[in-house]
Amino acid sequence: MTPKVLILYYSRNGATQQLADAIATGVQQAQGDALLRTVSGGGEPASNRDLSIEVDDLAQCDGLIMGSPVRFGHMASSLQQFWEQTSATWLKGQLQGKPAAVFTSGSSMHSGQESTLLAMGVPLLHHGMMLCGIPYTEPAIQQTTTGGSPYGASHVEHGQGIKLSTHEYQAAVALGKRVTHAARALITEREQGNL
Repeated sequence: MTPKVLILYYSRNGATQQLADAIATGVQQAQGDALLRTVSGGGEPASNRDLSIEVDDLAQCDGLIMGSPVRFGHMASSLQQFWEQTSATWLKGQLQGKPAAVFTSGSSMHSGQESTLLAMGVPLLHHGMMLCGIPYTEPAIQQTTTGGSPYGASHVEHGQGIKLSTHEYQAAVALGKRVTHAARALITEREQGNL
């Protein structure tokens, strides 16, 4: 079975969307289907490229990777608002036992990337998801001087714009692969009645 990995993000200036694209590359390299979805926020339209997320999309995914720009160490309010509308999904346990991960982008090295990554994991844990990070065995995490963290993929602008560094891109691809491999393994376990 081909795992369906939902990549849910909000992007204002394009950096978070570039991370989403790199993660989608990793999902595809691991023979998964990358389903890119977005939310609108702050009166701004959602991406004109990707579909807007519907709560029903959650039930269809085998894994979920969520991304947001840094907002004072937290996710964008439009993503938070989306999760506040998922009580029915939570009550049905539709995300329980599925792998998840997070990614973010910020303007400077100490703008709150790690606290944003950790905060984004909270609703995923409440839904019973299994959080995946990026292990230190991934060379990009050890070598990066920009974004990338064991908590998730990230981009640090440093006044250089939205283009991802080589290590940021590699870490994002690795995260997409990791969640896809985990989703496939968990699908197999469920099919065998072990979960």
